[in-house]
Amino acid sequence: MAEGVRQVLQRPIQLADEVIKLADDAHPSFKADYVDLRVKADRLAALLRQAARADLYERPTRRIMHETEQVLEKAHSIASKSRTSHGLIKRVFNPATPSRKIHSQLDNCITDVSWLLRVSATRRHDGGEGGDSDDDDDVGLGLPPIAANEPILGLIWEAVAKLQNGSLEKRTSAASELVSLASDNDRNWKLIIEEGGVGPLLKLVKEGKAEGQENAVKAILLLARDSESVEKLVQAGVCSIFAKVLKEGPMKVQASVANAVAELVDKYLPCQDEFAQHNVVRLLVAHLAFETLEEHSKYTIPSKSHMSIHSVVLASNKNQMHNTTQSHHGGDAAAVHPAGNGHLSHQQHPQGSSSGASLKGRESEDPETKAAMKAMAAKALALLARGHPNICKNITDSRALLCFASLLEKGPDDVRYNSAIALKEIARVAEDDADLRRSAFNPSSPAAKAVVDQLLRVIEEGDSDRLLLPCITAIGCLSRTFRAKETRIIGPLVRFLEREGQLTREAVIALTKFACTENYLHMDHSRAIINAQAAKPLVQLVYLGEPPSIRKEALVLLCYIVRHVPESEALTDNDDVISALRWASKNIFTEEEEEVEKLLTEAKGRLELYQSRDPRGFR
Repeated sequence: MAEGVRQVLQRPIQLADEVIKLADDAHPSFKADYVDLRVKADRLAALLRQAARADLYERPTRRIMHETEQVLEKAHSIASKSRTSHGLIKRVFNPATPSRKIHSQLDNCITDVSWLLRVSATRRHDGGEGGDSDDDDDVGLGLPPIAANEPILGLIWEAVAKLQNGSLEKRTSAASELVSLASDNDRNWKLIIEEGGVGPLLKLVKEGKAEGQENAVKAILLLARDSESVEKLVQAGVCSIFAKVLKEGPMKVQASVANAVAELVDKYLPCQDEFAQHNVVRLLVAHLAFETLEEHSKYTIPSKSHMSIHSVVLASNKNQMHNTTQSHHGGDAAAVHPAGNGHLSHQQHPQGSSSGASLKGRESEDPETKAAMKAMAAKALALLARGHPNICKNITDSRALLCFASLLEKGPDDVRYNSAIALKEIARVAEDDADLRRSAFNPSSPAAKAVVDQLLRVIEEGDSDRLLLPCITAIGCLSRTFRAKETRIIGPLVRFLEREGQLTREAVIALTKFACTENYLHMDHSRAIINAQAAKPLVQLVYLGEPPSIRKEALVLLCYIVRHVPESEALTDNDDVISALRWASKNIFTEEEEEVEKLLTEAKGRLELYQSRDPRGFR
């Protein structure tokens, strides 16, 4: 028990002893009135001394001792007046006579302290300590009087006490109770944090068996409702404990932990660094690679040539046998790292090394658990990568890009979706980070080529809106990595200009990143966009796009194209384009958008100029 808690007990014990002494010294005429008071003070003093020797649960201890001290001070004040003799009339109306209220309050204090001793003495019964049995814990302790007006508080105290001192079985049950309580309403989860539930839950994640670990992770997820609560979890050591489970725990629990990592980062981005410092990124990539890269391990990629993923050749039988041997050590054995020149190298690590999670024996896990693990690992990596160049660099320096490409191609639905989200987050960072673009998405890199191939495949197939959105966004963010001759990107994006809703908007935004002046190849890309028949759908979007916000975005894309390739026949021969620009200059809130107004004025002027130069363009 903490020294501060012991000090909290000193004053109530002293007051109880003084009340006993005052009751013993009461004037003979009042002696009978103080018998019950003395008995109750004596009982309370004995319980308080027992508490001073116990390992108490701090949160209820402080509240109960505060209440007990206040009641004993009232009893002391009454008893201190018992030594003075009064006449018969004064005795009848003597305010110093203990009232029913003080007797009731003392009874409540006795019950509170008794409850505290019981709830704090819920010992682990793994070895039969104290001769108690687990059955004792099955009997509810009941609510202490101090929690009568707030019964949930008593239930939380009881569950947290079991988490602190119970057997593994009882701790598992207590974690489940906290899951139920935290799910009920927004106040309960705050109470669980305030009443010290975080530490015992994390300890169960670290020490418990699979069921207990899962229950504790669920409870922690329910406590992580906002940035403030997540910050408290981080301060309590959640990052190091989650890292330990990701390295050594059962795969089902690891999947739950990976999901929790994602949720915590989503609520509180600053914890990205804390997770990264505990090697969580590397551990998640190891899980992502497990049984994912076996197909890629069949290929050899010469270290001095610039070859695409499609031009690699099958290794000799000898190399295949070598790679098969590696695969028997688990996915972590074949650690694939993009080298500085964008090629792949294989580096073997011993099983369970610091390069990643210990994956020994994971081959026997059921397919659903393996799929859940990959889905949650991809989800966690996506959130860890969000807006964080260093973590993105760590991810892309590993074999993760190849993993994402492979899983996007043939993984289950959730795995494919989370892989697409991860690629989108990495691409967003790479859009503004030239070093990351060069290192991770070099056009000659087989891993980058594989990623682009799979993003385009999803876009071309176009059969899942949920999957399309992140893939379109990712392609747009990577626009500055494509060469001029890479024309296969534009056509599939242009086709989405004739769709509806968010897909159309994402396609417009992506194409704008190809056509904008900041893109070095904006001339080539603008020409490719207009050659892909984008003029007509863009004009329609400028007039009638829904939601209305897309009208301005479509106008900006159309203006970039017109400004960069005004000589294109698809523009000079099309009255609809110049009409749309003229209409937009009067109708699309350009007065409040100086940059859009400037772009529109320049585009309109250039197109009018080129039309006037062309005999076919006179109007």
